[in-house]
Amino acid sequence: MGSKVTAAANRPIKTEVQYKRAMDEILTLMNKGEDNLSKSQSDKLRSLAKAAQAYEKSVYTIEPPTTLEGMIEFKMYERRLKQKELAKLMGLSESKLSQVLTGKRPPDVAFLKAAHQKLGIDASFLLNHA
Repeated sequence: MGSKVTAAANRPIKTEVQYKRAMDEILTLMNKGEDNLSKSQSDKLRSLAKAAQAYEKSVYTIEPPTTLEGMIEFKMYERRLKQKELAKLMGLSESKLSQVLTGKRPPDVAFLKAAHQKLGIDASFLLNHA
């Protein structure tokens, strides 16, 4: 297994089988503990991790939200917030947040400002999707 994984560490991962082998080797190296790795093992771990990350990025893509409501819900998911907690974070009433998210009320400047400042949503996204 060592020669196959070493080869994978020096070139891109292109298949799920190569990815699984790389992840197995990463786990083995990580279980040794950072302080117990030789320089070559540490370099190998870094190389495998970069290759695995590139593979994951190319295969496991998530399309970004395309609506304001979708982006707000995505931010709620990222931060593991309930709607009540999000309303408090944004300085809004729960009913106002609910109405905007369901499309019953258009977002106002205060809502868009809070979405930008408190949730880090890009201002151009907000302007184009409000």
